[in-house]
Amino acid sequence: MANKDRVALPPVNAQKTNLTCHFCIVGCGYHVYKWDENTEGGRAPHQNALGLDFRKQLPPLSVVMTPAMTNVITGKDGRRYNIMIVPDKQCSVNQGLSSTRGGRLATVMYTPDGVGKERLKTPRMHTGDQWVDTSWDDALAIYAGLTKKILDSDGPSGLVFDCFDHGGAGGGFEGTWGTGKLMFTAMKTPMVRIHNRPAYNSECHATRDMGIGELNNSYEDAELADCLITVGGNPYETQTNYFLAHWVPNMQGGTLEKKKKWFQGESFDKTKVIIVDPRRSPTVSICESIAGKDNVLHLDIEPGTDIALFNGLFTYVVEQGWHDKDFIARYTKDFDAAVQANKLSLDEASKITGVPVAKLKQAADWAYKPKAGGHRPHAMHVYEKGIIWGNDNYLIQSALVDLVLATHNVGRRGTGVVRMGGHQEGYTRPPYPGDSKIYVDQEVIKGKGLMYTCWGANPFQTTLNAEQHRRVILHRTAIVKEAMANLRGATTQQTIDAIYDAVKNKGGLYLVNINLYPTMLGDAAHLMLPAAHPGETNLTSMNGERRLRLSQKFMDAPGSAKADCQIAADIANAVKKLYQAEGKTDMASRFSGFDWKTEEDVFNDGFRKAGTAGAPPIDSQGGGTGYIATYELLVKAGNNGVQLPIKEYKDGKLVGTEMLYMDGKFDTADGKAIFKPSQWPGLPKPVADQKAKHRFWINNGRVNEIWQTAYHDMYNEFATSRWPMAFLEINPDDARSLSIASGDVVELFNDYGSTYAMAYLEPAIKKNQTFMQFAYFNGIAGDVTTPWTDRNVVPYYKGTWASVRRVGSLEEFKQTVSFKGRRFA
Repeated sequence: MANKDRVALPPVNAQKTNLTCHFCIVGCGYHVYKWDENTEGGRAPHQNALGLDFRKQLPPLSVVMTPAMTNVITGKDGRRYNIMIVPDKQCSVNQGLSSTRGGRLATVMYTPDGVGKERLKTPRMHTGDQWVDTSWDDALAIYAGLTKKILDSDGPSGLVFDCFDHGGAGGGFEGTWGTGKLMFTAMKTPMVRIHNRPAYNSECHATRDMGIGELNNSYEDAELADCLITVGGNPYETQTNYFLAHWVPNMQGGTLEKKKKWFQGESFDKTKVIIVDPRRSPTVSICESIAGKDNVLHLDIEPGTDIALFNGLFTYVVEQGWHDKDFIARYTKDFDAAVQANKLSLDEASKITGVPVAKLKQAADWAYKPKAGGHRPHAMHVYEKGIIWGNDNYLIQSALVDLVLATHNVGRRGTGVVRMGGHQEGYTRPPYPGDSKIYVDQEVIKGKGLMYTCWGANPFQTTLNAEQHRRVILHRTAIVKEAMANLRGATTQQTIDAIYDAVKNKGGLYLVNINLYPTMLGDAAHLMLPAAHPGETNLTSMNGERRLRLSQKFMDAPGSAKADCQIAADIANAVKKLYQAEGKTDMASRFSGFDWKTEEDVFNDGFRKAGTAGAPPIDSQGGGTGYIATYELLVKAGNNGVQLPIKEYKDGKLVGTEMLYMDGKFDTADGKAIFKPSQWPGLPKPVADQKAKHRFWINNGRVNEIWQTAYHDMYNEFATSRWPMAFLEINPDDARSLSIASGDVVELFNDYGSTYAMAYLEPAIKKNQTFMQFAYFNGIAGDVTTPWTDRNVVPYYKGTWASVRRVGSLEEFKQTVSFKGRRFA
């Protein structure tokens, strides 16, 4: 809007729809107001759709409303509309709060001159030396024709995908079903990797094998816990409103009456917080400010030693007799084997982790020692990328869940062992067609694969061993570009034949980028297809407490951009048509079943069909009761939606499940949770080798102001003026020894690659340790990570060491970027 100091109010007749925030897993609820640009509401409560009296000063936080929450959009009919996207105070998730990311939802919605102006609007084809816009028919003819040729000549493994598996901005149940049905049912390719890891796998194999799904409690349980334990997470920055709306009230003592009501007869002390993180993150300082330093324990372990920490605590708890013997006997198995395998004294754990024995004992006392009266404390364990992308994902989760099971901190209110999450969730797909996990990145590096579709993914910025991965792909795709540059007046079939010759006989790779923006993949791609995001399409997702909501369409996508599920359908139907023309009915039938007209058709075909009579096998987070949900009922449920799995529809309302496993039945064949041996393995050799050769541990992670790869934020001056380059927090003494000052550009390098960052001197960072912003477009942390993965091909993104050198100074950074400490509480 022209006047950024003035916010137009929505009139009472403004269109009002529901929108779940596109970004992090918390899934805050927002209302979207849309009305004609030339009208606005009045200040009296009966004159505006918000129902608030703007004729006088409103009470603090009665509404969160800023210019960033407004925009002017243009429909395909040329009409212009004001939009306002404000947090929903009735949503139990965020309770009217807005994060710095969600508070800019209106800002990132497409306008010709706004943040989204660089959005892909039409299919684009690379001719060998330049990008040209083209039609969907032309783009699909090339895509479908090349797909068919590879399937016929080389089989499904010639088709490689890097695809989202989540909800939120890209994905949702509609998107995962559409893409999954295309990849797994129609194409049957096993050569698929997930958007942030190099194989088709889970980030939580161990906890699932033990019978515990990784999202098993409610956000309300953070209000009920006696002890909040976060492992490898930074909830203030990365799950902001979950932390502010549910953790903070508990730390302040504001949920005491709720606890007394839930747990009658129990005693309650001040809420304790335990934070396991080598780095003193902003979350640590904020928790100390809110709960008091005496009630916060920071276990600043040595990098990669989580397993030793959990095993030490597990052994100590058993020695003290604080484990729940009855629960273990009735509802679990293999406890004794885990006790024997994981045995580690506190002295041994202290030596490995670097945490004093006294602090280890204090953590055990706070979290697991029976309360006065003999009641078990309610300890809620949350974890995220610090262990998900840590030193052997499978063993870390096994060790953590062993400790949780032993103390019965799952299946009771105020407890849970749950991942904090990155994106929202939204998984519904046919079963994966492979019989093993394929390290796709390495296969591509070795020259395997002929056609590579990156769908809502950007491995150039988010994978491990990224420099080699990027270099190989740029080389292989350049071979195809050279072949295409030599074409003159070629027909579609001649173009396909030339591309196929380049990928089959010359080592080339044909790359397709399906996304909102060109992204860094545009440097390698040959074809780009424009996608839409929530608000431009209807989309369902679930958040970190399994809360299913429908984000409603309220605006047109730019140009001819389409929903991911519709792009999948268009591809399938184009390939089907080619097989029908040849009379190959068996292959044509594989590409059938994509005759969807709306996103709701896709939702009904996948999510609502899972587990029903006569349906094919479908892996769905909705389980066997997803059929109960409909778009109509989800619209009615609003931003509170329903927590999966759905129990029933009763009295005009979807009834969900607040907490899993309260009946003691776990997700195993016999219903018993399984303890897993998880001995401390030390560091993997490739990681240990880098540690021996280089001075600095290169920790990495997200930052509050930026979402994911900055695909929106890189075009937003508000974001890039704060972070013009990926930053590297470094201890001031270490920096001085290298003549580095805040704002200097530094190079990080080791045996696997090098990358650049903006130095940010921070006293809270330990010596010989650093913290680098992950997945940024200007400085890629993955360039120096090793290619090591665990047994399930889950990366160790957090495990790398490198040397650091000063490159030079940029006065612009020093003049425009604040380098004040970010531990501001």
